[in-house]
Amino acid sequence: MKFADLIKPEAVKTIASASSKKRLMHEVADLASSAYGLPSQEIVDALMERETLGPTGVGQGVALPHARIAGLESVVGAFLVLEKPVDFDSVDRQPVDLAFALFAPQDAGVEHLKALALVSRNLREANLCAKLRANPDPITLYTILTETESVKAA
Repeated sequence: MKFADLIKPEAVKTIASASSKKRLMHEVADLASSAYGLPSQEIVDALMERETLGPTGVGQGVALPHARIAGLESVVGAFLVLEKPVDFDSVDRQPVDLAFALFAPQDAGVEHLKALALVSRNLREANLCAKLRANPDPITLYTILTETESVKAA
């Protein structure tokens, strides 16, 4: 599995700010809705429900919100860079400025876990996060994300 399998250019965006964690979830849902035709309110509800199990802010300014969505056929993602970080109840109590959301089919098993592992592993790399934070252009962000595997493979 690669980033290019999870996300398409239309699902990458930079926003000025989000006033709260819930507002960020709405931004993620709107992005996923426009990129994949998913129901925005269902996404927000599913993401917020997942957050009740434990925050998905993994530290170092990164959040990995995720949820299962009815009607999906494969795991898909949406990526947001926030120009102004937002409090996300992260494990290290640091605000979040990079959010990679994953949406999986209701019956997704190992594929969902593989996608989470891929995103988590890559977004723990300080160099990659620095590049993402330094580039507000969505196409450049998409290229940085999807070229990550190519560089590692070389």
